[in-house]
Amino acid sequence: MTAIQIVLITGVLFILVYFIQRLQKAVISVLFMVLLSGLAVLFILQPELTNTIAHKIGVGRGADLVFYISILLFWYFILRLYARIRKLEETVTTLIRQEAIKNAGTHD
Repeated sequence: MTAIQIVLITGVLFILVYFIQRLQKAVISVLFMVLLSGLAVLFILQPELTNTIAHKIGVGRGADLVFYISILLFWYFILRLYARIRKLEETVTTLIRQEAIKNAGTHD
């Protein structure tokens, strides 16, 4: 095992442990992260596997395939964050509106 593989695997494992500690109750998210981490470790240990998969699906290099998948995952997480922010905004708006209506009757 090379030094870069050790560094990358250590990084993946630290991220996984942090994610599991933060979201213990979100089982689906944790399983998804475990799956992604497992794939990352597999591709780190066997980089030629990404080339094989890339050639089978019509991508020139394994590094390009990993890059494309990373972009898709990036957008997936951005959209999830956007949806969560929108939901929080709606919740805050509803709470403020309810509080304003409740207080409007007391300031006569």
